[in-house]
Amino acid sequence: MSSPTRITHLVAGAPWEGTPGRTGPVYNPATGEQTGELDLASAALVGEVVAGARQAWAESWGDASLTKRTQVLFAFRQLLDERKEEIAALITAEHGKVLSDALGEVTRGLEVAEFACGIPHLLKGGFTENASTKVDVYSIRQSLGVVAVISPFNFPAMVPLWFVPVAIACGNAVVLKPSEKDPSAAIAVARLWTEAGLPDGVMNVVGGDKEAVDALLTHPDVKAVSFVGSTPIAKYVYETGTAHGKRVQALGGAKNHMIVLPDADLDLAADAAVNAGFGSAGERCMAISALVAVDPIGDELVEKIKDRMGKLVTGDGTRGCDMGPLVTQQHRDKVASYLDAGVEDGATLVVDGREGDVDADGAGYFLRPTLFDHVEKGMSVYDDEIFGPVLSVVRAKTYDDAIALVNSNPYGNGTAIFTNDGGAARRFQHEVEVGMIGVNVPIPVPMAYYSFGGWKNSLFGDTHAHGMEGVHFFTRGKVVTSRWLDPSHGGIELGFPQNA
Repeated sequence: MSSPTRITHLVAGAPWEGTPGRTGPVYNPATGEQTGELDLASAALVGEVVAGARQAWAESWGDASLTKRTQVLFAFRQLLDERKEEIAALITAEHGKVLSDALGEVTRGLEVAEFACGIPHLLKGGFTENASTKVDVYSIRQSLGVVAVISPFNFPAMVPLWFVPVAIACGNAVVLKPSEKDPSAAIAVARLWTEAGLPDGVMNVVGGDKEAVDALLTHPDVKAVSFVGSTPIAKYVYETGTAHGKRVQALGGAKNHMIVLPDADLDLAADAAVNAGFGSAGERCMAISALVAVDPIGDELVEKIKDRMGKLVTGDGTRGCDMGPLVTQQHRDKVASYLDAGVEDGATLVVDGREGDVDADGAGYFLRPTLFDHVEKGMSVYDDEIFGPVLSVVRAKTYDDAIALVNSNPYGNGTAIFTNDGGAARRFQHEVEVGMIGVNVPIPVPMAYYSFGGWKNSLFGDTHAHGMEGVHFFTRGKVVTSRWLDPSHGGIELGFPQNA
């Protein structure tokens, strides 16, 4: 067994050279082996990094031309595309998801970088000539300064990429605090910004835990905070950050439903339920964890799902398996505890994920896909966000019963409906009280030029991630009303004008 590798902060484009006061272990979930030792930032170090970021914003980036910003963004996008396999391997090594899923994560993050390359168009304001006699009115958007991004373990590359390219494109400096469970992918992506020509100090990464988070939430020079994580922590981040005068977008947890109507293609629905329920071991905020089968198709649908689950291979994500381990032993054990709880509450355990073999060496954190049937409100397997490979089937007598179930849930992140009835789908998208909707699409994650975010206890704050909402979150608007005398002669210059 090799010694754990030191993983340290990235400050002003270079690895931090100080001596850490505290460190934390990083594991390979497929083997249980400790592979890294992460430096944990103190509040004092966070303050130093924020000060350096503010200086970089004031001196080199906040007033950089859109031409310069776009050049850096295009170069970053190219580097990210070239290195995506390397970054995917880091995700698999520390998070555990299979390589194909990790590569898909990086690719979805790449889409946001591509969206941000259009920043000259995205930041265009409006202009009204002669709003009053010889008075013009126009709007502009300007950067905030230093912004913080606090990202979760389940998407160590994609979630930072939801926020960082947009924040940088808008002219801000960034301090990223990735999950202490799997930080290496975020650090590797951050290094690409320096290669792309971003000035030192504009992009920084600090490893850390609650001390680092609190330091970012309370520091007076941090103007905005983007967060993704569980609902209790999202609420804490929102309340703490806003109490200290910051803009906050805090995306929380979910309990995503998939309604299957009797007219649906049940084979398509069964495939979708398995894909959306067990991909990334269920560690997705957009995972389908509650399938609502509308009478009379419940028994047939459960059998189709069970049959497909029997063909899944769970194991080391580097071996071409369908599903990898959970991120830590503690999380694996917590998810497994719901299996006994579900049986005690009266649900039918159709497939027990604690049984069966896995394709892996060592003591990894594995739990195979699990299926419950006849689940009802009030059972912990339904009420709680389990965040693991546990799919619960709820029976509903009618469409009205199904949508009432979804709308009564405290979460409102995403939901899906499977049907061949266009009228039912249209009614559903109008009536359902969630932020993201799929029609015969089980994981309705929007493209980068739209925005990502839920309703109710799935979002704290008024602004969703990426898309135009992201651009507005990372900028402030101004409206200028101006009156000028006739212009004077500007001289002769026959050369073709150039941007700089």
